[in-house]
Amino acid sequence: MTDSLSSPPVIEFRQVGLTYPGPPPVAALKPCDLTVRRGDFVTVVGPSGSGKSTFLNIAGLLDAPTHGTYLLDGHDTGALRDADRTALRGRRIGFVFQAFHLLPHRSALENVAMSMMYNGVARAERMTRARQALIRVGLEHRVDSVPTRLSGGERQRVAIARALAGGPSLLLCDEPTGNLDSANARTVLELLEELHAEGLTVVLITHDPEVAARGGRTVSIRDGMLTERREAAAV
Repeated sequence: MTDSLSSPPVIEFRQVGLTYPGPPPVAALKPCDLTVRRGDFVTVVGPSGSGKSTFLNIAGLLDAPTHGTYLLDGHDTGALRDADRTALRGRRIGFVFQAFHLLPHRSALENVAMSMMYNGVARAERMTRARQALIRVGLEHRVDSVPTRLSGGERQRVAIARALAGGPSLLLCDEPTGNLDSANARTVLELLEELHAEGLTVVLITHDPEVAARGGRTVSIRDGMLTERREAAAV
C-alpha cells in the first residue's frame, strides 16, 4: 500500500480562491492553502453563505478557481481542458449530497450503475460494481427497490454506494445527514467512518458541530476565509 506521505496529496490548494465579477466583485472564497492527504477525514464547517458551497464546487471540479492552483491527486486541474476535467472528476471523486439525487423510477441497483455510464465502463461491469457497492453499504437486500420504497437512511446509503462504485480517491459529502433523523444520521456517519478506516479520503461539509467533531481535522470557513482549527494535544 502506498504511504500517504510519499504519494501526492489528494487535495492541494495553493492560494486558491474564487471571485465573482461585479460590480462589485464578490470574493466567495478568498485565496487559501489547504492540503488533504490520502486517508484524511476532514470536516468543513461554517454558517450559511460562508463559502462552503464554493469550496465544495472547487474541490469537486464543478467550478474553476479564479486565483491560485488546485492539484487533485497531483494533477494541475487548471491546465486541463473541460473534457479532461470532467473525466478526472468522474474517475477520482465521489459525491454525496443532502438531497440524495436518486432517480425515483429506477431501482437502487440501476441508480448506482448509471453513475458509471459515461466513464467507459461496460454494462456488465457496471452492474457488478453497483451490486458490490450496495453490499458494502449493507443494502444487498434492497438492490431491486426503488427510492420511494426506501427510508431516508437507506436512500442516503444508496447515494454513498453510487459514490463508491467508481472507485474514487476522494469522497466529497455535502451535509449528508441534513435530511435524516438522529438514528439514520448516526448510521450514515458510522458508515463514513468505516470507509475512512478502510483508507478512503473523506471531506465532509456540515453546519453541525457534533458531525464536524467526527473528523480527524476541521476546517472553518467564514466570510469566504478558510482557516484550520488545530486542537491542543491531550495530556
